[in-house]
Amino acid sequence: MTRSGFFMHLGLGALGSGLTHKQVLAFLSSPTSSPVFFYIGCYTQSADEGIAECRFEEQKGTIQLSGVCKSIDNPSFLIFGNRRKWVYAVNETADFGDKKSGGVSSFLCDQKTGKLTFLNSQASLGAHPCHLTMDRQGKFILVANYSGGNVAVLPILANGELGEAVDIVQHTGKSINANRQEGPHAHSVNLSHDNRFAFVCDLGIDKIMIYRFNQKTGKLSPSGSQYFQTAPGAGPRHFTFSNDGRNAFVVNELNSTITSFRYNQSSGELTEIQTLSTLPDGFTEENTCADIHVHPNGSFVYASNRGHNSIAVFQCQAGFEKLKLVQNQSTLGQTPRNFAIHPSGRYLLAANQNSNSVHVFSIDPSTGLLSETGNPGNPGNHYTINKPVCILF
Repeated sequence: MTRSGFFMHLGLGALGSGLTHKQVLAFLSSPTSSPVFFYIGCYTQSADEGIAECRFEEQKGTIQLSGVCKSIDNPSFLIFGNRRKWVYAVNETADFGDKKSGGVSSFLCDQKTGKLTFLNSQASLGAHPCHLTMDRQGKFILVANYSGGNVAVLPILANGELGEAVDIVQHTGKSINANRQEGPHAHSVNLSHDNRFAFVCDLGIDKIMIYRFNQKTGKLSPSGSQYFQTAPGAGPRHFTFSNDGRNAFVVNELNSTITSFRYNQSSGELTEIQTLSTLPDGFTEENTCADIHVHPNGSFVYASNRGHNSIAVFQCQAGFEKLKLVQNQSTLGQTPRNFAIHPSGRYLLAANQNSNSVHVFSIDPSTGLLSETGNPGNPGNHYTINKPVCILF
């Protein structure tokens, strides 16, 4: 099996596709000599800034800048389109032309060089869009608008450009944190593996809204479960599934916790298993969580802490029925809003928003533990860039 073929298996659930756990670890522990293109989304302050086009040398664990797609307003979250031919970015602003809205932009991705070419933008129909996802058939982009407190669905055209929104769902309500939960704040949107349900974390109302997704029209409608109610003041932010799609996890921004769920694939219902702190015992200073990811081998879950400025590492036990916090690794910077795991599973890159740096950490594939890669002979183990807030391999 080729390495690209292996990662396709991972996307479909490698351990359920005839690969043993040892085979997974063997593939993940073998570096390739070819560099991997990746992108860094930023909060921009000038026309010279935008999406950084980078290369990652897996054998050395180093970052190199190859170019910048400039004049893009606040591309704070990025995803790939179908077959990685396109890249889509939110424009996290409050104004889009004459509309009180942010935007979503599309880009053509050069498969040989990684260079991005701007295609078009559309209004997100809500202020400050902060997260988006593509449906499994590559026909629609779903975008969460933080200040707008809503979710919109935009069609992907044949040339990769975006059409005007075909649906929008507005949230209402508030919760107990007067400063952060005075109204709805949709913070992320994710789709189930079978493309049937959309899960929208709304930090402002302490709910994970659950919608049925129509794959033909892009329309969202209430599911039978409707929503999962988190603890008051938790502030659900980012959501992800286990690699086999049977379990799910949410990182709660405001109370610095992770909640794990059993997922009912028939109804879309989420059933809580446990909620754990992302912080070490004894830490009492201010902290908010940001991002969450499952390791490609399915055995570890990672979350970022802003304040403690660390990546929390959890080991999955008893078939995802239990998580155990095993490490808090400093990100060597301030405010790690986002991080990404290299497709090989051997490295984690953390974007430190307020110290303007991206740092590289190695991952032990057998334990999930992180370690610093920096040394005097490895100057590329970190990269300086203004306000990095998203990493896309």
